[in-house]
Amino acid sequence: MKTLIIYCHPYKRSFNHAILETVKDNLRNKKIDYQVIDLYADNFNPTYDKEELRLYHVGKTHDPLVKKYLTMLKNTLTVIFITPLWWNFVPGMLKGFIDKVMKEGEGLSHTVTKFGVHGELTNIKHTYLLTTSTSPNFYLKICLGNGIKRVFVNQTLKQLGMKDRHWKNFGEITNSTMGRRKKYLDKIKNYNFK
Repeated sequence: MKTLIIYCHPYKRSFNHAILETVKDNLRNKKIDYQVIDLYADNFNPTYDKEELRLYHVGKTHDPLVKKYLTMLKNTLTVIFITPLWWNFVPGMLKGFIDKVMKEGEGLSHTVTKFGVHGELTNIKHTYLLTTSTSPNFYLKICLGNGIKRVFVNQTLKQLGMKDRHWKNFGEITNSTMGRRKKYLDKIKNYNFK
């Protein structure tokens, strides 16, 4: 599989869902093989129970979706995350995906050394984060210290070994016009996902 889309939104009439459909159209038109992880549709449980936490420390899980998702991640070249930003960060569902699916251990998502985390997902050559937010872009980047880029993109995804990371945010979603939304979707429809 060349491309894996990780989609995190519960509502099929959301603008995030329109972005998802546009990305899929883009990839189909370019004859790029892809699969979608739809966290809400899969009823993914983003929280740990005691057994899951115990198994984490030995790189195992009792959640079949975790195994499935990690296998998909290990067999893709490109990852495209599509998610809203809620309270200036990714939703708990996506944070729980990172927490539960990214397992420590050789051949898994990362190993921990005395020098820090070493990412094992080096097969992922291109990573895209497509977000929407109520806040304007300048507010996220300047007033809030660019936390999505600094922490999620340049630290978390980098630590996991994901390369060539890009973040595109559609800000001020609540007050956006249909024309502005269409213009953004047209850009996504023609975007060169590698």
